[in-house]
Amino acid sequence: MQNFGPFVSKYGVENHGIKNAGTIYWNLTTSMLYEQIIRRREGAIAHLGPILVATGDHTGRSPNDKFTVKEPTSENDIWWGEVNRSISQEQFDAIMRKMLGYIQNRDIFVFDGYAGADKNFQMPVRIINEYAWHNLFARNMFVRELNPEKLAAHVPEFTVIDMPRFHAEPEFDGTNSQTFILIDFGRRLVLIGGTEYGGEIKKSIFTAMNYYLPKRGVMPMHCSANYGADLDDAALFFGLSGTGKTTLSNSHDRTLIGDDEHGWGDNGVFNFEGGCYAKTIRLDPEGEPEIYSTTRRFGTILENVVYDSNTRRINLDDDTLTENTRASYPITHIPNADPRGIGGHPKHVFFLTADAFGVLPPISKLTNAQAMYHFLSGYTAKVAGTERGITEPKPNFSACFGAPFMPLHPGAYAKLLGTKIEKHGSHVWLVNTGWTGGPYGVGKRMKLAYTRRMVQAALNGELNDVEMFTEPFFGLAIPKEIEGAPAEVLNPRNTWEDGAAYDAQAAKLVQMFHDNFEQFADGVTKEIRAAAPQMK
Repeated sequence: MQNFGPFVSKYGVENHGIKNAGTIYWNLTTSMLYEQIIRRREGAIAHLGPILVATGDHTGRSPNDKFTVKEPTSENDIWWGEVNRSISQEQFDAIMRKMLGYIQNRDIFVFDGYAGADKNFQMPVRIINEYAWHNLFARNMFVRELNPEKLAAHVPEFTVIDMPRFHAEPEFDGTNSQTFILIDFGRRLVLIGGTEYGGEIKKSIFTAMNYYLPKRGVMPMHCSANYGADLDDAALFFGLSGTGKTTLSNSHDRTLIGDDEHGWGDNGVFNFEGGCYAKTIRLDPEGEPEIYSTTRRFGTILENVVYDSNTRRINLDDDTLTENTRASYPITHIPNADPRGIGGHPKHVFFLTADAFGVLPPISKLTNAQAMYHFLSGYTAKVAGTERGITEPKPNFSACFGAPFMPLHPGAYAKLLGTKIEKHGSHVWLVNTGWTGGPYGVGKRMKLAYTRRMVQAALNGELNDVEMFTEPFFGLAIPKEIEGAPAEVLNPRNTWEDGAAYDAQAAKLVQMFHDNFEQFADGVTKEIRAAAPQMK
């Protein structure tokens, strides 16, 4: 094996069982990784400098191919079921032996860095890749170590080995397909194969943080975060993909902490990552100028973005490859971001949902019990055309707004979040960035300008003394007026031409909430159960 690179760790890859690899490229700079990407024909350079890559059949995560090893140190902690599927230690070991054999005589790329900006809870990580562009992805997404001496002494506490061209044999390996994402908390190791989608790397580390940090009293969160005039004016934005986490946290009058993964510890909020992973489909240069500018920057990776092969100019409106086009970039590409990745205890917490049924109000104030109910529900909706077979709006309930990445029982996270909200007096808001005036296909998506204004009003304290009214289905407190937002959009029923049709749709959504929450009902307090929407 031959080591190459400016910062080679003394803790070599043989500590991970890797033997007889080709050249091992250690902690290459962005420019050096660009050279490797082009030399290996993994991607192309677009106009103004970003790297263009395609991920083949996998243009998103593969939740059905993710497994957790059932082993003694973690077995009793994991919430086993549809989300956390089990695989035996023997099956994991068999796949790992074959993967280590596959790596022999192949070049690999190693990134050493951290997950977590708060040094009190920072986890040293190592990402080992077959592709140079995946290593650049890791360099973008995690916290970098810039001190050469510390890089040389780096010893990871969690490792990801990612080999996209290595495939499992389901009939022998016990996987669902040739693709696999295997997590072994005992060994602090993740194996990824059969998928080129970069998001699997970052979500594997997120899953690890979600397992270890609650044991230390830190609340891990699938949310974006920013702050206003100072660090103590922090805000969180929870939400599933497509609800607006990245968009709403990128605001010209506030400083970005991070766009996707955070912890809430004793000192406040901190980013898990050192970069952002934003959706780019139909990105609006006027509505989202900060994110749009990153698609024209050196160091940005554009996943599955269509481009003109002659001019190398990108087309962000083209969904030929997927709706889930992405940009990975270091957080320093955002001009109003804080590279330290830290903030104070949040004054405001926003739960974002894209309600395609057109029922939920654009903004409403939640009680603490309602906050826990909606956090456990984790509701948004998928719309027709986003996935094969979906012809009408479909509810998507994902506990804690990130169930696929939560190894523990959702109640553990809800309890921890509830304690912190109560201790620090955070205001909690439910924000519908979805449809108004009717369901998808009839109504229209809430204008981003209106949503931004409503969120700004909450952050500025303008809604503290505004008169509220309670809507009858979900018991949500809705402001009667917000300066700069049309009064008629605040009450969703008033935006429908047929009030009776709204009532029927609202009752339908209430039933969906009740059906989903049955899995949590026995494990929550009577106050949280009482915060459920009312059956009519």
